[in-house]
Amino acid sequence: MAATTHTVTNQAPPLVGYDVFTADRALTEAVERHTAPELLDEVREELAGLGRTAGSAQAQEWGVLANENPPKLRTHDRYGNRIDEVEFHPSWHRLLGKAVSAGLTDAWGRPAGHVRRAAGFLVWTQAEGGHGCPVSMTHAAVPALRTDPALAAEWEPRLTSHVYEQGLRPAAEKGGVLFGMGMTEKQGGSDVRANTTSAVPLSADGEYVLTGHKWFCSAPMSDGFLVLAQAPGGLTCFLVPRVLADGTRNVFAIQRLKDKLGNRSNASSEVEFDGTWARRVGEEGRGVRTIIEMVAATRLDCVIGSAAIMRQAVAQAVHHSSYRSAFGGLLVEKPLMRNVLADLALESEAATTLALRLAAAYDADTEEERAFLRLAVPAAKYWVTKRCTPVAGEALECLGGNGYVEESGMPRLLREAPLNSIWEGSGNVQALDVLRALQREPQAINAFLQEVGKARGADHRLDAAIKDLLTELADLEGIEARARRLVERMALVLQGSLLVRWAPPQVADAFCASRLGGDWGAAFGTLPHSLDLASVVERARAEV
Repeated sequence: MAATTHTVTNQAPPLVGYDVFTADRALTEAVERHTAPELLDEVREELAGLGRTAGSAQAQEWGVLANENPPKLRTHDRYGNRIDEVEFHPSWHRLLGKAVSAGLTDAWGRPAGHVRRAAGFLVWTQAEGGHGCPVSMTHAAVPALRTDPALAAEWEPRLTSHVYEQGLRPAAEKGGVLFGMGMTEKQGGSDVRANTTSAVPLSADGEYVLTGHKWFCSAPMSDGFLVLAQAPGGLTCFLVPRVLADGTRNVFAIQRLKDKLGNRSNASSEVEFDGTWARRVGEEGRGVRTIIEMVAATRLDCVIGSAAIMRQAVAQAVHHSSYRSAFGGLLVEKPLMRNVLADLALESEAATTLALRLAAAYDADTEEERAFLRLAVPAAKYWVTKRCTPVAGEALECLGGNGYVEESGMPRLLREAPLNSIWEGSGNVQALDVLRALQREPQAINAFLQEVGKARGADHRLDAAIKDLLTELADLEGIEARARRLVERMALVLQGSLLVRWAPPQVADAFCASRLGGDWGAAFGTLPHSLDLASVVERARAEV
């Protein structure tokens, strides 16, 4: 073919070689807002360094390779001995190593720990989302282990270490460890109280042997797992180490790896326990209460992870539209495309702002903030994770056929998008959890309403939405059947309140007009034409 027929023109350059953190105005402003002034320079420098790595060609290649070379299960060695090991591509280990060294498993004991860690998680998982699973579970295991001071003293320094060491060895011999979690079983799913895995006490206090099957156990090469099993006193939480203190392998038979829609780089497995040694965490019969703080922390990571996918999808769409010409001009300058991009940008900024507000509540750790989190986390988990898939799909469409091919990276974002809505309890589970809090914990709704009320009087559409929400909360008739509607409204009112208080006026105005005021269609790109959409799109641009 003659070279003159294959000259490439009108193609956007790759979005690479940029600082993912500094280029995200909504995120940088949130970090500034929720970080003490004396820490701000240190935190900015830390996150900008991680952002430059996340936006580098090298990190992007790691993400591609980790997904093109998914994990492989090795149940036996060449001699027939059972080993139950999962083999990962080197890029997986590089991604995990950077996450751990950047402190993404270390939030609970350092100043502004949750805000800086949430921002880092949002930045780094834009390079690749699958490895965020063991990072999240390791981070989230800390509060569950703190129910047993002796276990916490032994394991917390390992979990919060900034050292990543791959391979199965006794935890005491490693500079840092990763944790997984095993709750769901094939007969119960989210109904963990239906679990049948049994736990039989041994003579030593707190020691048990487990027998049973776990339907979903992610990151099976982790060093330890928190699992639920039925002890004589009822459903109980246990710590299952992968390797015992004497160096022998615990019984942890990996039956198969799940063949998933997305999240291809991460190994999710089915495992069998058959005389598996475990240490009790918390009291017998209080397994759900013991592990619930871990679940809450991983639910927040589902919000952050979805915000990361949305941010990367929007950044790619705006970047492409800023270079691609069609019908006599740049796409980003076309009124209809600008409307679509602005609509997507609103969804992304609202998710980021909410995620960082929740992280800041963890750092504050007051009674009021804990009550606020009790409602805000499941509401945010419900709504933000649900918005992720349509955002990723619409952003892909902004790239047209270019977005539908693997090299663009957009298909991987779209496949990853539904994950966070399912992990740690799907939509109905979150909605029902909100109902439980409303019915049993009046301090939670008081804290929630105090938070949204901080913006009262600033926007008439927000005020009307708060009034409507109060009316819905006052009517408990048929509450379960309309729980999704209620939780959606709670999340939107909360996002609206945060944006009215903290976002630029054009962002808050567009959000309130569409999400709260009803001037919005059923698809993205249906914002009122009178809004300042150009400013909203420009704010979302990632400068290279």
